[in-house]
Amino acid sequence: MRKLTRCLAGWLILPGFSMAILFGYFFWKHDLPVNYWKAVKGKAGDCARYESFHLSSENSSCWEIIRGDYEAIAKSLLKSIEIANKYKAFTEIDYLMKARDCDKFVKNRKYITIPLSAEERDFPLAYSMVIHGNIEMFERLLRSIYAPQNVYCVHVDRKSPKPFHSAVEAIASCFNNVFIAGKSESVIYASWSRVQADLNCMEELLQSPVPWRYLINVCGQDLPTRTNREIVKSLMAQNDTNVIESDIPPTYKKKRWKFHYDVHENMALTNKQKEPPPIRSSMFVGSAYVLVTREFVHHLFATVEIQAFFKWSQDTYSPDEHIWATLQRMPGVPGSIPHVPGHLRIIARVVKWSFEAGDVAKGALYPPCTGKYHHLICTYGTGDLHWIVQREPWFANKFDPEVDNMAVQCMEEYLRHRAIRGACHRG
Repeated sequence: MRKLTRCLAGWLILPGFSMAILFGYFFWKHDLPVNYWKAVKGKAGDCARYESFHLSSENSSCWEIIRGDYEAIAKSLLKSIEIANKYKAFTEIDYLMKARDCDKFVKNRKYITIPLSAEERDFPLAYSMVIHGNIEMFERLLRSIYAPQNVYCVHVDRKSPKPFHSAVEAIASCFNNVFIAGKSESVIYASWSRVQADLNCMEELLQSPVPWRYLINVCGQDLPTRTNREIVKSLMAQNDTNVIESDIPPTYKKKRWKFHYDVHENMALTNKQKEPPPIRSSMFVGSAYVLVTREFVHHLFATVEIQAFFKWSQDTYSPDEHIWATLQRMPGVPGSIPHVPGHLRIIARVVKWSFEAGDVAKGALYPPCTGKYHHLICTYGTGDLHWIVQREPWFANKFDPEVDNMAVQCMEEYLRHRAIRGACHRG
């Protein structure tokens, strides 16, 4: 420990780090999660069939990291910033080579190839995955959410390099329930194109023979915080209602739809006022990421009022952050629920914003990012995992193996062990 402290002393003088932040974070006290790294025990023969799906190794330090062990986290963070130990991510060429033999690829990458419970088998999910780069993170996300009874539509940004397109196609070709969206958009941040990318996948997923019950949209740097079975059980308890963040808009957000925006390489505000939205209900705001029923998705394409609302929204700023939230409160929309003042806000995806992080004892919403901020959002480091696993949302954003591979690896191990443990002990 003395040697580790000397290393930390040198590390903490790096720009962007402070002794107060590091020690204040690592000794932040909360109830610890259940030790999912205990030996998995079940009825004779129950667990042997899942042996090939294990991701963790015997010398894994992930349990210590997940439960917030100071020394394990400090060692991992030091390793992530040392040049000699920098993680070398898989490239598009690597995946093109790996996916040449699909059987070997699926086996070596330890994809789950059988339903782990009857509940999951009988409650398939659909995913819309909107991605633009970082091929390894996409593949690790796919592996984390993959189940053979589900169906996955992957929308690849039209602007993405050809090698990236080719690598995604190669990975998808190894699964009969993963496909590339037939129509791709050139996605521009905060523009309608982000919504259209999801709509393209939604439309194709409605044509899938898989009788999926809910649709979940994710981006390429998400990871789930619950297993497939846990997501299914939570959605079953929703009684056919959607899981969508939906709040009354603050005044500063209303200009997003009160004025016309020109779309170039980015969104440009104009002084041209727009007509009121062509809907009978109020506007709400929330997240671009949702869990919605199949009936909700079908209703989007079959309803004149919603199609008019979509058209009206095409020159607004960040329409994905008001369209779904507004539909969630609209009477007659499948799975929608009325707004009730004072009710707890539903959050489906956990994010650490730089301007809301800091000293929790002094009122900050959460501890500082131990990875790296990008566009004000934390790309998680290993020191963030203890905080993440105690949150209630279904997904967390952002992860990147080139920022902190151990953070990605430990979330994967944590989820996989929970999935196998749940399968062994299902009753």
